[in-house]
Amino acid sequence: MERQARGSGPTAIASASAARPTAEETADDTAERTGEPQLSRRLGRADLRAVPEARRAVRELLQGWGKPERSETAELLTSELVTNALVHTDDDAVLTATVGPDGLRVEVRDFVARRPSPRMPRTDDGTHGRGLVLVQSLADAWGVRTHGVGKVVWFELDARAA
Repeated sequence: MERQARGSGPTAIASASAARPTAEETADDTAERTGEPQLSRRLGRADLRAVPEARRAVRELLQGWGKPERSETAELLTSELVTNALVHTDDDAVLTATVGPDGLRVEVRDFVARRPSPRMPRTDDGTHGRGLVLVQSLADAWGVRTHGVGKVVWFELDARAA
């Protein structure tokens, strides 16, 4: 089941011909809305080297947050969303993370409309199939929203939670 933060929800699908934003445009849009510390990275198609780079970038962003146990969770969940976007879409993605007084929000935008859903992994799946179950279990809120061409999968960690 999908949980969503207060005040957020699915958005209408824009025209399929909408232009893809650059990482900088996505970062600028987020920064204008929030004024909070944030990061934005374009993730290359099927480039799994982006996964540890994304974890490192989130770790650096959260150095001053003062929530080391939440930072570890943020790194884990970020790597799950990034991996899913790169493995299951065969396209680029954009990672955006924003830290505010209420907590952390991480978004991974890809350019494929197919919505992910958590599923219980089978015993013969090896290590596959657990990403969204982890997100669902560890995030304070998470969801999927359509976004022009593709979707955004996001999670939030509340700064007040332990």
